[in-house]
Amino acid sequence: MKTQALAQIPETKGADGSVVRFSDVVKVYKSGDVEVWAIRGITFDIPRQRFSMIVGPSGSGKTTLLNLIGCIDKPTQGTIFVGGQDVGTLNDNAISDFRAQRVGFIFQNFSLIPVLSAWENIEYPLMLLGVPAAERRERSNRMLEAVGLSNQRNRRPNELSGGQKQRVAIARALVKGPDFVLADEPTANLDSQTGASIVDLMRRMQEEYSTTFVFSTHDPHLMSHADETFTIRDGQLVDHISGGSQW
Repeated sequence: MKTQALAQIPETKGADGSVVRFSDVVKVYKSGDVEVWAIRGITFDIPRQRFSMIVGPSGSGKTTLLNLIGCIDKPTQGTIFVGGQDVGTLNDNAISDFRAQRVGFIFQNFSLIPVLSAWENIEYPLMLLGVPAAERRERSNRMLEAVGLSNQRNRRPNELSGGQKQRVAIARALVKGPDFVLADEPTANLDSQTGASIVDLMRRMQEEYSTTFVFSTHDPHLMSHADETFTIRDGQLVDHISGGSQW
């Protein structure tokens, strides 16, 4: 059973089962009199409980798209629903709370807190959400065991291999029971064998916890596991494939 999320912002799940919905989304960055159109009128739905891949060449708008999906940035035009919530209606404080409660993040550089142990890194998001100590302990222990690192619980990031760091990052992302996990090139800094094991772990966690994963990736092995593939070029959605990527 999926860990219950500590959502204080009510969720309204769409009947279509999408976790993210973009409608005519535009993102324009301005520098003086210069306008850069990073996203040009994208409309799409990302379904729940799937491995969805955002792919495309460098400069295509993938990073901007991920920032919009993760509620790190706001659209210039259009509407974005995340977990049934129109995030454009939330003020800065509310969007920060929403992101903390409902979105998990996995980064290619792991982004672990160096002074905290593996177990403490996993526990940290629950502390920020005000989860009681006993529940934090139980949930963190369960996630640490789920990613196979119970015997590394007291090690700090500099004492862990790259694969172990990414396992901690996966556990940290999942421990709060998010609506979805946004993973930016999660295998980029790993050798091929370790990367493959991380992909297998994420798939197992997706199935066990009914989690939605949204990836940005160039990794052919990860892309071969795609349930949905969205191809971005020049800020536009040029293809959507159900099944493996053909990009």
